[in-house]
Amino acid sequence: MTRFDRYMLSQFMVLFGFFALVLVSIFWINKAVRMFDRLIADGQPAWVFLEFTALTLPGVIGVVLPIAAFAATVHVVNRMTTESELTVMQATGYSPLRLLRPAIMFGLIITVLMSLLSHFLIPTSLTQLRLRQHEVSRNISAKLLSEGEFLHPAPGVTLYIRDVTPLGELKDVFLSDRRRPESPITYTSAKAYLVQEGGGVRLVMVAGLAQILRQPGSRLFTTHFDDFSYDISALISSSALNLNRVSYLTTPELLMHPHQVVERTDTTYGIVMSELHGRFTRALLGLIAAMMGFSALLVGGFSRFGVWRQILLAFALLVIVKVVEGMVVGPVLANGALWPILYLPTLLGALVSLALIFIASRPGVFRRLFAHWSRAGAPA
Repeated sequence: MTRFDRYMLSQFMVLFGFFALVLVSIFWINKAVRMFDRLIADGQPAWVFLEFTALTLPGVIGVVLPIAAFAATVHVVNRMTTESELTVMQATGYSPLRLLRPAIMFGLIITVLMSLLSHFLIPTSLTQLRLRQHEVSRNISAKLLSEGEFLHPAPGVTLYIRDVTPLGELKDVFLSDRRRPESPITYTSAKAYLVQEGGGVRLVMVAGLAQILRQPGSRLFTTHFDDFSYDISALISSSALNLNRVSYLTTPELLMHPHQVVERTDTTYGIVMSELHGRFTRALLGLIAAMMGFSALLVGGFSRFGVWRQILLAFALLVIVKVVEGMVVGPVLANGALWPILYLPTLLGALVSLALIFIASRPGVFRRLFAHWSRAGAPA
């Protein structure tokens, strides 16, 4: 690497770090706020919220990195064009293709980072997040020990606890079970306890009253009790933990045993191929974003009015690549054998970048051709 290459690469990395930090913060805070409301409403402690948001961070970074790479490339090239640095380098004999080299190096660094995220960190974080969500969903105490709130742990069930003492005693408990419309039951007690028994959890109410409203006739039956045990394990979702999802599996497993993955996850071959090769194309998007952002801004050369038109061109090209990426996913989901077309957006971006570099290398040729076509089309 020459000194100029190192200089440009350092500029790219500094701006990339800035844009990545800003964008990750925005995306992450937006997701964390929604997660905070849900977890705190369920009575979870703050450390669970921090753990969950940390596990979502790799996915957020994977979305943000290509955008940050594109923004950093455009910003650096715009500044160097405005300050005539690129013009000076071209005057010393650097061709547009030669100037593209540090942008390619920068794009390859982003591709390596995206590969680590797509193939390792994101699947691992999703698996760990699913495990923790399952553990939290089975944490009955966290769901039920909320003071002064009417909770609905299951459809047709309402629970209210006025106070929870430091010793774990529940004061003034109200429990309404309306899952059987023909005989809804309401329990009230002065105090109660949560007791682990036989792998489940029971609510033991002391000095209470049970009221049963029987239909038809709306006849109310009341029973006073000294102590009563109510199994509340069934109120919490007891669905089995399912980690057999395509997004949770490692890339080597998807690559070497796709048909076994199809059977184990009860999905289609198209979904497996889309997930597998989508990880590679997402990693390559960092390289393509850097190349397109750089090459688009070289078209047109130096201008005192700036390169805002080239910036719009670069943004439009990136949008087109993303649109094409969305278009090719559908056929692959329907027929997994068509997975090679997932790489068409990457190929399109590379070809467009090289075409722009070719135009930037020969601006006079295209101006003469345009002038010739204009004269040929003019009326005699």
